[in-house]
Amino acid sequence: MSDLRSSIERAAPRRKKWPWAAGAVVVLLIAASGVALTRGAGSGDQGATGGTPVRGGTLRFALIDYQRSPDPQWGTNYAESLIGDNITDKLTWQDPDTGEITPWLATSWEYDKDLTEFTFHLRTDVTFSDGTPFDSQAVKANFDQYVNGDEKLGILPNGAALMPGYLGTRTPDEYTAVIRFKKPLASFLQASSFTANAGPGFLSLSTLKLSAKDRTDPAKVIGTGPFVYESWKPQVRTVLVKRKGYHWAPPALRHKGEAYLDKIVFNTIPEASVRTGSLESGALDATLDVGTTDEKSLADQGFKIIHRAVSGTAIFFNLNSQLFPTDDIAVRRAIQLGWNRDALRKTVLTDSYSVATSVLEPSVLGYADYSGSVLKYDPRQAEQLLEKAGWKEGPDGIRAKDGKKLVVKLLGINNLVVNKPAYESIQQDLKKTGIDLQLTVLPIPDYAANVAKAKTDWNITAANRSRNDPAVLNLQYSPLLGNGSYLTEDSAGIDVDEVTKTLGKLERTLDPAARKQYAKAAQDLLLDKYALVSPVYNPSQVIAQAGHVHGIVFDAQSRNHFVNTWKNNGK
Repeated sequence: MSDLRSSIERAAPRRKKWPWAAGAVVVLLIAASGVALTRGAGSGDQGATGGTPVRGGTLRFALIDYQRSPDPQWGTNYAESLIGDNITDKLTWQDPDTGEITPWLATSWEYDKDLTEFTFHLRTDVTFSDGTPFDSQAVKANFDQYVNGDEKLGILPNGAALMPGYLGTRTPDEYTAVIRFKKPLASFLQASSFTANAGPGFLSLSTLKLSAKDRTDPAKVIGTGPFVYESWKPQVRTVLVKRKGYHWAPPALRHKGEAYLDKIVFNTIPEASVRTGSLESGALDATLDVGTTDEKSLADQGFKIIHRAVSGTAIFFNLNSQLFPTDDIAVRRAIQLGWNRDALRKTVLTDSYSVATSVLEPSVLGYADYSGSVLKYDPRQAEQLLEKAGWKEGPDGIRAKDGKKLVVKLLGINNLVVNKPAYESIQQDLKKTGIDLQLTVLPIPDYAANVAKAKTDWNITAANRSRNDPAVLNLQYSPLLGNGSYLTEDSAGIDVDEVTKTLGKLERTLDPAARKQYAKAAQDLLLDKYALVSPVYNPSQVIAQAGHVHGIVFDAQSRNHFVNTWKNNGK
């Protein structure tokens, strides 16, 4: 294979200084207009009004989920990515309000005009918590294993979906890493900052040599982050302690030196009432996954409610194009039109959430609003579509065709407090149009086991995908990648090649105007032309915290970072 670096025509880079770090770092950009990837969303409690930060103390923080492994490159739930993001760092940081990609472990970067080669220039003062250096060899070793896995060690190719077509990483010198791909991958710049599930947080070479089983020993999971593991008790708690000597937080956070807190105790508390009661009693300082019925009462008691919508997709109903009866586009369109979004907003959601008006969450570049067309509530039109397609109402109100009832089976996750109540609201509405929506809403481990059978067993897979980039649509729906609607050449009335090419265009440019155009075309296909998805609501991560807690950060994927977090009493 030829060396792409030597054969690619380069343009002259433009230098840009970041106002929040004047003179500290310079970023080299080719096609520089491509770095503003999203529109804004709130970034959490930055502690601006909390006074002077106090060092020391322990933050007691509750989660609905738990870590199944301390390995941050493996974790696939919110608790795992949140905790992993605090023991590891990324090459870059994505601004949660503007979507701009800014420095972190990389001080500058450039990329070729074909978007197949990305060169990062690394900080020279970063170390893993075992004292070994973070350098280009560490970048190479991490990405090689992250994308390809290691069968002998039982390490899965966790990064294969995020970095498709990865060829490898060149290391021309100690602090330069050149990441190369077979074909254009515009979204890799955003991927270099990615903080959601199975993210590319850097692990030490000693950790990379361990088997998946050995990585369940938290003492052996070594990162460069502001915290290190103290202990891990599955399904109960994870404890992190401050990393001594840490001084390379993202410049955008304006944080100097080590984390303020001495320790964070993440408690797994599945029951919303227990999380709320523990916060009210003072046993907790903050809790994620606040119950919708608890938000107002906690705020009335003086607790602060902070939240951020999860950039990426909405909570979606992915409609199986291969399985009866959702192989019928009339059924798919009726599901889109047949439920009352205003009722959902009023009866289930709080102001921390919003009803979905596209498959993209509004903070993502290229979002378009379909609330006046295919995503409006129009039960009469839904009924007419079904009647025309031959679905006749039965004596029990459920429609049938050719002797088969209009039963739609849904597989969902109970990891967000709004999910099940939202699905139940939709279930009631669809029944009025003659659709029997049958719900199976499970904890993540059980959901994951059933997803393997989704193509043959489930009409709807309900979930969301965190990623603050319009290429999340390609990742989730391309027949070459996630194929969320199970498209094949046999999919009735669907031009699979058209879908593949339309979604793939999102990886061919970083020009914002072009990406908006491509994102709109992708949404038109998924929502309108083929009705492959019915978005439900825009998920949000909601935290209730005591008045003495400050500086919890929501990043661009709405994961929380605690390097800036502090407590008034320092206890």
